[in-house]
Amino acid sequence: MMTTLTATYAQDAKKDEAKTEGLQFTTVKELKITPIKNQNRTGTCWSFSGVGFIESELLRTGKGEVDLSEMFIVNHSYKDKADKYVRLHGMLNFAQGGSFYDVLYAFKHYGAMPNELYTGLEYGEDSHVHNELAEIATAYVKAVVGNKNGKLSPVWRQGFDALIDAYLGKIPEKFTYKGKQYTPKSYGESLGLNFDDYVSLTSFTHHPFYTQFPLEIEDNWRWSESYNVPINELMEVIDNAINSGYTLAWGTDVSEKGFTRDGIGIAADVKALETSGSDQARWVGLSRSAKDEELRKMIEAPGCKEIKVTQELRQQAYDNFQTTDDHGMLIYGIAKDQTGRKYYMVKNSWGTDTKYKGIWYVTEAFVAYKTINIAVHKDALPKALRTKLGIK
Repeated sequence: MMTTLTATYAQDAKKDEAKTEGLQFTTVKELKITPIKNQNRTGTCWSFSGVGFIESELLRTGKGEVDLSEMFIVNHSYKDKADKYVRLHGMLNFAQGGSFYDVLYAFKHYGAMPNELYTGLEYGEDSHVHNELAEIATAYVKAVVGNKNGKLSPVWRQGFDALIDAYLGKIPEKFTYKGKQYTPKSYGESLGLNFDDYVSLTSFTHHPFYTQFPLEIEDNWRWSESYNVPINELMEVIDNAINSGYTLAWGTDVSEKGFTRDGIGIAADVKALETSGSDQARWVGLSRSAKDEELRKMIEAPGCKEIKVTQELRQQAYDNFQTTDDHGMLIYGIAKDQTGRKYYMVKNSWGTDTKYKGIWYVTEAFVAYKTINIAVHKDALPKALRTKLGIK
C-alpha cells in the first residue's frame, strides 16, 4: 500500500513539474515549407504569406525550393490599387494591406521573379521599411483625385509608376536566371501552377452558406469572392488539406491577448483567467503592463482555459469589429502539447528571432474563432464539400 501511494505521489509530482515547464509540442503532421522571411516594418504580410503559400505549393508539386519575390507582387498591386482608387474618386481603402487574391492575381496576370533578382530594396535599407513609401504614395493618389483642374492629366499614372519603381525598383522586361532568359510572365508560367485552381473560403452568417461573396474587409480592394461554409466544415477543410499534403494561406485576427508575440495563439478565456477564485488577488495593485505579463504567463501555461467557440460567437466578434483582418500567415502542420490539446503549426513573416524561430503554435479553437479566410488548392477540399460548392 505504501509503495502504491509513493508511486502515485511521484506520478503527480511529475505532472506538476511538466506543467511548470511551459508548453511542449509534439509534431503530428508537418509539411514542407520554405525558410522564414521577415516583412520587417511593412504592412505586406499578405504578400509574404501568399508567396510563401505558392512556394510551398512548388515544394508539393516537386518543383523544389524556390525563393520568389514578394516585392514584385507589391509593386504591381500598388499600381493596380492606385488605378482603382482614382476610378472610384478616392472611395477605396488605399493602404499597404492586401489579400491572398492579390498574390494569385499578380502571378496569373504579371508572372513572377526570383527574389535575388528583385529584392525591392532601392531606398537605402537592408530590410523592408515602407512607411515613407506608403505615406508618399497615399498623398499622391489623394492629390490626383482632389486636384482643382476639373479633370485628370494623362500622365498621373506615369508619375505614380515612377514613384513605386523608385522605391522598389523598375521591373525588367527580360532577365536571365540560371542560364535561361525569361520575361516575368514566362518565368511565372515556368513554375507550372494553374492559379485558377486556388479558392478562398470563409465562414460567416450574414451571407448564405455554400454561396460566394466578397469579404467586407478594407484590404479586399479587388473585391475577390470567398466561398462561405459553416465553421465546422471550414475546420474540416484545414485538417483534410494538411493530412492530404496541402498547406493553406491563413488570414486572421492577431489582436487577441491569446496571440502572443513569441509563438503561441490560444483562444484564452481572459475573463475567467482574471477572475479565477482566489487568484483574483494577484491582480490587485498591478499596473496594466504587469497584469498583461501575468496574463501572458497564464496563457502560455499548459491547460490554459479557452472559450467555447460557436458560429454565433464568430459572427458577433466580426460584427463588433473584435475580429478584424490583421495578419496573413501559412498553416503547414498539426501538433499537440503535453495535455493533448491540438495546435496548428503556422509559418509567420516576422523573422526568426522568436521562441520557435518564426513558427507559431495556434490552437484549434483560436483558428475556429479568429479566421477571416483561408486560401487553398481546390483539390484539398473534401469531395462532398466541393460538390456542395459546385467546384469542379
